[in-house]
Amino acid sequence: MGKGKLAKFADMNTYRNVFQCPYSALEQVSFDMRGHWHDQYFHNDNPIVLELGCGKGEYTVGLAKLFPNMNFIGVDIKGARMWTGATQALQEDLKNVAFLRTHIEIIDHFFAPGEVKEIWLTFSDPQMKSPRKRLTSTYFMERYRRFLVDGGLIHLKTDSNFLFTYTTYMVEKNALPLEFRTEDLYGESFAKADSPTPADDTLQYVTSIQTYYESMWMARGLNIRYMRFRLPQAGALAEPDVEIPLDDYRSYHRDKRSSLDVSK
Repeated sequence: MGKGKLAKFADMNTYRNVFQCPYSALEQVSFDMRGHWHDQYFHNDNPIVLELGCGKGEYTVGLAKLFPNMNFIGVDIKGARMWTGATQALQEDLKNVAFLRTHIEIIDHFFAPGEVKEIWLTFSDPQMKSPRKRLTSTYFMERYRRFLVDGGLIHLKTDSNFLFTYTTYMVEKNALPLEFRTEDLYGESFAKADSPTPADDTLQYVTSIQTYYESMWMARGLNIRYMRFRLPQAGALAEPDVEIPLDDYRSYHRDKRSSLDVSK
């Protein structure tokens, strides 16, 4: 039987690779490592990549193992889940991994302008009733701009047709540079790269990491969708005004929770 939540939280308080800063913590003191992740934690100048809504941290750890010359930070508010990835990273002595337990709504409090190169959004809650809460909404894009390099990459990997469609419209509405888009990631054929990078056009590495829930969704016959686009600093951002069919299935305890068939 696995550890209970209280035991996991006790562990996390001692982990050198975990930083816990919910709303209440920031009300008392600022996050001193903002702008200093390279020199105070990673002790290198390698690019920093965030996974927002990292859950158990499977993707954060997986990417860190694939790309030892990059630094990865998994962000989530669910500490009991995060414990899994944080523990694995310590056990495997992965020096290019950190975890930040906080609310993503205040993510810009933890990173200075230009401190982050890329963002991963892996199987985020589609928030079909709440556009402002979607991690690919312009509300969040404006926050990402505060610490992402100019033209930094944003990756979206999802089982949700709603979130994928919404993000496609958001990218088109704002003329954001789209580098790659597929509605059936595992149905694509990619040539294997000898030395893959996070911007490698083959995307072989994207299919090499599968989370537990991703495997479950695939077993149910759901397509996994993926896109990556760049976020320039310049230009006003506007929300798309398009009605999108709601997802008609439950995905990891999610449902439509509405009698409506479409949403914006």
